[in-house]
Amino acid sequence: MVPPLVLDIDGTLTTPTGRLDPRVFELLPEWDAPVVFATGKAFPYPVALASFLGRRERVIAENGGVVYVDGKTTIVGDPDAAWAVVEAFRERGGDLGWGDGDTANRWRETEVAVSIDADEALLREVAAAAGDVEVVDTGYAYHVKSPDVSKGRGLKRAAETLGIDAVDFVAVGDSENDVSTFEVVGESYAVANADAAARSAADVVVESAHMDGTVEVLAALRDRSA
Repeated sequence: MVPPLVLDIDGTLTTPTGRLDPRVFELLPEWDAPVVFATGKAFPYPVALASFLGRRERVIAENGGVVYVDGKTTIVGDPDAAWAVVEAFRERGGDLGWGDGDTANRWRETEVAVSIDADEALLREVAAAAGDVEVVDTGYAYHVKSPDVSKGRGLKRAAETLGIDAVDFVAVGDSENDVSTFEVVGESYAVANADAAARSAADVVVESAHMDGTVEVLAALRDRSA
């Protein structure tokens, strides 16, 4: 039997240009074990991905701030503290960097995402002064969130709901926010484009990048279970 999976999305299931790789629709619908999508994106994004894949909606969103498994929702974190930091950041001349629409935060429930092009030093300075939030760099955004929120804690909640031990999962990811997931699963892989934190925490760093690396991992898992 193939193992259950916990998969990051950006940088892991995407092309180098950030598009969802079409091989997701070839490989994941028929994976014969639970698949949990764990992402820094807002709640609707991984739910939509699971739905379009025809899989049950089992997701960890907002870096662990929202966990949704088979109709059960768990929301953790303090969005008010995150927004207070962001407002202080703005008062000192900072800009979230998303423009007028800001779809990055429109449906976000537990944290605030700031563009990777924003003033990182100022954002971190304001967050440090507040003391009750942290800033996580996912490579795609700076996430202002409660320090007790993480994908790893989210996976533990998801696994409990599913009746599966977290150590039975295999994780694939590429970023600092995947480190906590790597720490609680039994087997973890960083794709070749992963940042230093993810590479250091993973059991294995695969040779290929982005979805090519994930395909490499899934093929090896299938071969091993055959």
